[in-house]
Amino acid sequence: MKKLFMIMTIALFSTMAIAQDSEPLYLLFEFMHVDEGQGDAYAETEAFWEKVHVQRVKNGDCIGWDLWRLQPSGQKQGAQFMTVSLYNDPVKMMSGGDFNKAWTDAYPNLSDSESNAKMEMTAKSRDLTHRVFLVEIDKTKDDFDMPLGTLAIINFMKAKPGKSGAYEKMESEVFKKYHQSDVDSGGRANWGLLRNMLGYPTEAYATHITVDMFTGYDQFFNGSNNGPANEEQQKAYQEMNELRDLKSVTHGTLVRKVR
Repeated sequence: MKKLFMIMTIALFSTMAIAQDSEPLYLLFEFMHVDEGQGDAYAETEAFWEKVHVQRVKNGDCIGWDLWRLQPSGQKQGAQFMTVSLYNDPVKMMSGGDFNKAWTDAYPNLSDSESNAKMEMTAKSRDLTHRVFLVEIDKTKDDFDMPLGTLAIINFMKAKPGKSGAYEKMESEVFKKYHQSDVDSGGRANWGLLRNMLGYPTEAYATHITVDMFTGYDQFFNGSNNGPANEEQQKAYQEMNELRDLKSVTHGTLVRKVR
């Protein structure tokens, strides 16, 4: 019995060590503005590029790619779509990998003129408005696999000068327990905290992003803990407002996914 207990203890600590040593996740957000009347062309563009991203994953250039439809999505409200490329290595994220090889692997029979036409179609169907390079620094414990149709509430946060560390500590040590409780009770699917790797200059729009994931709008409206904040939570919100500004909120629905 004592031997069995020791084996179980060793297995437990081995599992904990693996979890603690897991590689950070790096994410490249790319926001796309699609002109009115170009929706079908843009959908065709991303369907074409999805096969290239499949090859990028197979080639080890990245570990995943997603396409999200954003709301609000009016022509004067910014981007209508966002792609997310996932990496386990920041160097690979910054270099992008070998797109030419992935392109050739995905479409070996395309002629030069056909390839040029696809690149022209890509350029005409959307404008890449901006990129954000991020690293995930905290998240809830869950087994959410993010199927198509997943709803993500994307919160853009601007830490006040000199308070980025205090803001991250508040998110992880105070607010994360509320998010974890919501996940455990089925009120949401996942929560994560991302740091803008290139966003600490004072003119940066956002230094951090938090993402609340739900299975869909049904869980968002009916499952989340939207009741009034208790005294402890109210105090925490007041302290949080001294550390960061909530710049904007965007809703995203997952429409394509490569892993």
